[in-house]
Amino acid sequence: MEAVYSRIDGVKSIAPGFAGGSNQNPTYEQVCSGETGHAEVIQISYDPDKTSYETLLDWFWRCHDPTTLNRQGGDVGTQYRSVIFYENEMQKTAAYESKKAAESYAIFANPIVTEISELPEFFPAEDYHHDYYSNNSNAGYCTYIIQPKLEKLKLE
Repeated sequence: MEAVYSRIDGVKSIAPGFAGGSNQNPTYEQVCSGETGHAEVIQISYDPDKTSYETLLDWFWRCHDPTTLNRQGGDVGTQYRSVIFYENEMQKTAAYESKKAAESYAIFANPIVTEISELPEFFPAEDYHHDYYSNNSNAGYCTYIIQPKLEKLKLE
């Protein structure tokens, strides 16, 4: 997701991290255990004069599979659930409207299972997760998962 959003005009910064769990300041290893309840997420800072929250939501539906429960591709566990965390009522309303629109387009073969919840707290991931694609473009995950996604979305 970070590689996708970093290519959208108006996005100022992206911070990979964790949200929606019970532990304070979880590590990647703790989140991967599936015992903290956190999801792997990104926090996006953007310029509303160049892009909108609704545009960011549109990209959310385009760049991952919102129909698989607790899974993204070969990654399985609650930390990989499809989730939108909102910080205010405007974002909450926009997220639900966006989900309803995505469902009405019937572009997915299965029902959307994306959770929409208030952001309890965001915990930044360790430094090696930041700019992962840019720093590891030859790694297997980047070559086989991220690169084809960027090409499909015409962002490369």
